[in-house]
Amino acid sequence: MTEHILDELAWRGLISQTTGDDELRAHLDEGPVTLYCGFDPTAPSLHIGNLVQILTVKRLQQAGHLPLALVGGATGLIGDPKMSGERTLNSVEVVHEWVERIRGQIEPFLDFEGPAAARMVNNYEWTKDMSAIELLRDVGKYFRLGTMIAKDTVARRLSSDEGISYTEFSYQVLQGMDFLELHRRYGCTMQTGGSDQWGNLTAGTELIRKAEGTSVHALSTPLITKADGTKFGKTESGTVWLDPAMTSPYAFYQFWLNQADADVIGYIKVFTFLKREEIDALEKAVADEPFKREAQRTLAWEVTALVHGAAAADAVVAASQSLFGRGDLATLDEATLAGCADELGGATVARGASVVDALVDAGIVGSKSDARRAVQDGGAYVNNVKVESIDALIDAGPALAGGWYVLRRGKKSVGLVRTQA
Repeated sequence: MTEHILDELAWRGLISQTTGDDELRAHLDEGPVTLYCGFDPTAPSLHIGNLVQILTVKRLQQAGHLPLALVGGATGLIGDPKMSGERTLNSVEVVHEWVERIRGQIEPFLDFEGPAAARMVNNYEWTKDMSAIELLRDVGKYFRLGTMIAKDTVARRLSSDEGISYTEFSYQVLQGMDFLELHRRYGCTMQTGGSDQWGNLTAGTELIRKAEGTSVHALSTPLITKADGTKFGKTESGTVWLDPAMTSPYAFYQFWLNQADADVIGYIKVFTFLKREEIDALEKAVADEPFKREAQRTLAWEVTALVHGAAAADAVVAASQSLFGRGDLATLDEATLAGCADELGGATVARGASVVDALVDAGIVGSKSDARRAVQDGGAYVNNVKVESIDALIDAGPALAGGWYVLRRGKKSVGLVRTQA
């Protein structure tokens, strides 16, 4: 017997709140449900926090339900209120460009054919010609100020020194209107989102109840954190983006590979489609042989393959091995090497520069004396070839794709350089 989708979501740690567990279960059991999840173009790319929602929608689609993926060309012009303060308002042209970019990131995850075919929608379509009078009379009359002020983010912002603008305060009206419009157009009866969106989700359910006299449903997922309670999805260099131009596949893979034993199984449940028995086996491997990091390697490959494709995942695995002397560097393409340079450190050196100087420029050693010592001890390598002389030049041998040279000291210290054009 197939496991109920709500039971699977609960096992994967993907349910924070619902508008009623029993009611939602009964609704899903009645037949295919049309549901939606919204993504605002407040940046040129989605990040791995958004991936939680995309994959949750995908799981619901696999269970036979019909997803609407909404990219907010209208709500993106305003921005969901943040805890930290007002957003910068972007131009219509920028937001519309980002809408298309984000649409292109979501589409590969969903199936747009068959009985549970997905549909992409944009709320700019039903708001662009709406007048302020229409918004206030037809939608605003259903909202109560006390309820709006009580929303967690709004309440916190109101008590802060900065306060909150009417623009951002009105965001929940627009998101509630989205649910109402999708309910009227497509029979949408369920919305999903992160737990930080709960107030906006229930704004929509309440609007439909008042305007249409109908009960609809909402489900939120928990915000993903580390086992120690700290924020997930950030590195020293910032947000982990889905766009390979903003976070390279190599850096993306390394982010997942570096997850702690205490976190990795939870992340595998959330971010992969591995089955329960496969995850149970990985959990046992973490307990019995954590030094092998089998779960981390599985997580890193699976999520990189989901976002960037299996070929890119295989390429970064090959790069990881080759950079540390366990593979052929000549097989790596320019984009992969550039991603490695972004993550590990890359530098530009003069043509004919010495390996000693290049080791310092790449940040592998702290001084020229350290670099000379590394060469003399037999621990310095260029493109995995041991450097035999302290007078050796960086470009004495052939460069890799894109003009890169991989420098390594011992087994763990790696950097990349290329010569000036």
